[in-house]
Amino acid sequence: MSSSTPRERTLITGATLADGTRTDLLLENGRIAETGSGLSAAGATVVDADGLLALPGLVDLHTHLREPGYEQSETVLTGSRAAAAGGFTSIFAMANTSPVADTAGVVEQVLSLGEQAAYATVRPIGAVTVGLAGEKLAELGAMANSRAQVRVFSDDGFCVSDPLLMRRALEYVKAFGGVIAQHAQEPKLTVGAQMNEGALSGELGLTGWPAVAEESIIARDVLLAEHVGSRLHVCHVSTAGSVDVIRWAKARGINVTAEVTPHHLLLTEELVASYDARYKVNPPLRRREDVEALRAALADGTIDIVATDHAPHPVEAKDCEWDAAANGMVGLESALSVVHASVVENGLLDWNDVARVLSGAPARIGRLAGHSSVLEPGVIADIVLYDPNARREFSTQNLAGKGVNSPYLAMTLPGRVEATFRHGYATVLGGELVPAEQVALAAASNAISMAGVSLAEVTA
Repeated sequence: MSSSTPRERTLITGATLADGTRTDLLLENGRIAETGSGLSAAGATVVDADGLLALPGLVDLHTHLREPGYEQSETVLTGSRAAAAGGFTSIFAMANTSPVADTAGVVEQVLSLGEQAAYATVRPIGAVTVGLAGEKLAELGAMANSRAQVRVFSDDGFCVSDPLLMRRALEYVKAFGGVIAQHAQEPKLTVGAQMNEGALSGELGLTGWPAVAEESIIARDVLLAEHVGSRLHVCHVSTAGSVDVIRWAKARGINVTAEVTPHHLLLTEELVASYDARYKVNPPLRRREDVEALRAALADGTIDIVATDHAPHPVEAKDCEWDAAANGMVGLESALSVVHASVVENGLLDWNDVARVLSGAPARIGRLAGHSSVLEPGVIADIVLYDPNARREFSTQNLAGKGVNSPYLAMTLPGRVEATFRHGYATVLGGELVPAEQVALAAASNAISMAGVSLAEVTA
């Protein structure tokens, strides 16, 4: 088999890495071929990154892509485009589709749709229970052994509230290094819940979602994880009490990781007083004291990652009375800017920390093969170029998916994604999405180059 000739070469010049180092990056055959100052490459596409941060491609461990079944809200293609626009090169797709992603066939379908879209690496998350019904375990082993090689399992949207079922799930995934990602919500404590339980819910006359409904499930599950010696991941942590439980569990040596969403780092329950359903989410927006505790926990490592919980809905599902509105917010396109605003501008995190919580740690938790959080020669070229000095009024023009249910519309946010590279080819350039046909062609050419064969050999 003859060696292949380079099919895609890009030279990024003058970029600033997370540690402040200024460098050029030569991308070739899907990988970073060379770094250093004053690089040149004949025939390469040159991208001027002067004044831009070069971060490892972002990884979202919690994305709702809706397909199959709810394509009116989002598809794998449109969600992948939203991911690329936000600087994400890999996303993990939640299982609450129709049919539910509880079999090998469905997770392989989602994987294939992601490969066709080519804007991001799409890794399916498998359901813990059949149909998300919380009654019996789904085909965890079959999904793990499928082409999708599922390693993360979640009934997100629903809590695995049965303690025996949760124990069995934790035991089962140990065999292949999997993790159970729990939506921590005791259902009997949250019947009819509309917002955070507290003084404001009383004033507004809305049924409250008490913090203890989250905290009690986390406390139970970390003890179960300790008992069986398995991995637990806690989705969208939202309260100061939850932080205390997770901090205690980690100090005890329990194998637990946790995520916080961008919106829980920035927004508070006071916004609910507007009855604008863009602010309706599960778990709900909490108190200012909770926001401060979450920020501190992200900074000290108690909370491991930021995950978007990107949850698109049709306009009619949000443009209605509060109690009838669906829970959820879109978040892929805005996540990096919101993290910038909530924990970087106040000095809690630096850009190395951002690379850790939005790239390296979620890739590690999700067992994302081949992902590197260090931009150095030889690694897969998943890169985002970000302008930290830009400021913009966030609008629907900044949304690349189907959902427009963003809580940040009309807010001024820092930063802007200028370019995203997935496996060395551009999905975003100059702040604009690369057309789908160009992305598909680049992805096909790139796959051939990374496989080490020539196009002539493939077509022979």
